[in-house]
Amino acid sequence: MQIPFHKPYITDEEINAVIDSLKNFWITMGEKTIKFEDNFKEYIGVNNAISVNSCTAALHLSLKSIDLKENDEVILPAITFAATAEVVRYFNAKPVFVDVEKETHNIDIDNILQKISDKTKAVIPVHYAGQPADMDEILKISKNNNMFVIEDAAHSLPAWYRGKKIGTIGDITCFSFYATKTLTTGEGGMITTENDIWAEKMRTLRLHGISNDAWNRYSNDGDWKYDVVDAGYKYNSTDINSAIGIEQLNKLEYLWRERKRIAKRYNSAFEKEEGITVYNIKNDRDSAWHLYPIKLNIEALNIDRDCFIVEMKNRGVGTSVHFIPLYRFSYYKNMGYSKDDFPESEWLFERILSLPIYPGMKDCEIDYVIENVMDIIKTNWR
Repeated sequence: MQIPFHKPYITDEEINAVIDSLKNFWITMGEKTIKFEDNFKEYIGVNNAISVNSCTAALHLSLKSIDLKENDEVILPAITFAATAEVVRYFNAKPVFVDVEKETHNIDIDNILQKISDKTKAVIPVHYAGQPADMDEILKISKNNNMFVIEDAAHSLPAWYRGKKIGTIGDITCFSFYATKTLTTGEGGMITTENDIWAEKMRTLRLHGISNDAWNRYSNDGDWKYDVVDAGYKYNSTDINSAIGIEQLNKLEYLWRERKRIAKRYNSAFEKEEGITVYNIKNDRDSAWHLYPIKLNIEALNIDRDCFIVEMKNRGVGTSVHFIPLYRFSYYKNMGYSKDDFPESEWLFERILSLPIYPGMKDCEIDYVIENVMDIIKTNWR
């Protein structure tokens, strides 16, 4: 049996929506993009939703909107994807890495307090695997230190923190619609915020800083004239991507329930297995279950994490690691970061791997993943 790490849930609804866009001959940003934004902001419950071509673009525009400057500092977790830190470097500002919690893999609150300086402009909590970080504490710290909160919610659609939907809590929230996400448009992202001034600025910046987008200029009611009011970027989404997004959003609750179903099956199988620590979800929040990470009890096994992944691959099961800590990359080593400063992240990195979790997985496929994880542990038990 061959089970990939991920397979997107695409049906005739998405295919027909793309065909409809192609037949209408409007394939860049237009009516469908506007509709997707409207539907998304209604689903989240926020005043503004700005579509872009990636979560990276969303993070970049968010930092631009808060006027991040050279030599400013932005606090973020050491375990996250490269994009969370690289957008800070776009401004020649400094990403300040913070250690994470062993249980949730989310940013550690006490470590945030230790890393604040008079140059700190913002904090970017990353909701790892779909579980929200400790937002009340982060908001309190940020308020007391005049910091902005930009949520990296690439993993967390949909997710809830103490009854609040992610996308409505921080100053700005950035979502990803990459191929592996619960809602996918292939590539894409969305920004949500209650700040109308920031939202209008980001709408302008996403398309070269021009005063009217292409839809307004080339539609029947548009005007060919436009002004360039800022040095912007080519970050807009398209109607092809948005057509997929509209259909995916319609079935988002189903896609989320499917992920929860698979996670529950895994939890039931692994929770009493001494060779594994299952991922802990705190009682006051709901995870999107974008990932299903496990931690290997390597002290009790004759196999390390890397060999475990190879063995799973040999048995036809795709896995991955989320993530290589940022301070391990040569670019950030050259900035003075060392793994000795992040003991919790190092402990996690030696043990973590992510198992397949995606809508459409059959029960027999879930069982196959479980059986092979358990067999490898049994075979390699000390």
